[in-house]
Amino acid sequence: MQVQHTQSKRETSKSFDNPRVFTVWQKSSMGFQGTDGFSVYGDSGQLVFRVDNYSRRQRYLTKEIVLMDGDGKPLLCLRPRILSLHDRWNAYEVKECGNKQPNSKLFSMKRYSLLHNFDQTEVLQRNYLADNSKPKLMPSFRIEGCFEKRSCKIYNSRGDKVAQISRKTTGQASVLLGNDVFSLVIEPGFDCKLVMAFIIVMDRIS
Repeated sequence: MQVQHTQSKRETSKSFDNPRVFTVWQKSSMGFQGTDGFSVYGDSGQLVFRVDNYSRRQRYLTKEIVLMDGDGKPLLCLRPRILSLHDRWNAYEVKECGNKQPNSKLFSMKRYSLLHNFDQTEVLQRNYLADNSKPKLMPSFRIEGCFEKRSCKIYNSRGDKVAQISRKTTGQASVLLGNDVFSLVIEPGFDCKLVMAFIIVMDRIS
């Protein structure tokens, strides 16, 4: 997979000093039986992110996925690119959801390779150059590992780890939970909502 990203208070932003630990549950917070989605909880148990308009069973009929904060405020909208060989998805700030211009994208994410069945992603971030020319997408992050097995890491362009996904354990015996519940650790200085958007796209692609 490959991601192209353009730069864009509470736990959804990047203003924190210590790594944040989240529990991601692949189920809508609406709680209806059989509903798909995501519910993301902080380390004190509060709902931080949610995705409700989501269906894994009707994957190719999805036109848009909205990432919201815990109160239901829309943060980002994710859209698949039609007829993309690499399963490309584009992300937009909510105010730019109706904008079709290429520069309105927050990031673009796609499968890195059609020949390998594992998650390896590159994030390209939009940068404005010194000569005031049009912004160009530049490599900023990469995601390595296997999302399907809940074992992958996100690195920045300098090779520093900024986030990690792993299996969730519970109890003193460290019992592994199912793949529908997993842990997400985000290092200081990185926008949490972008990491969650990457996870949603990885879930769609894998």
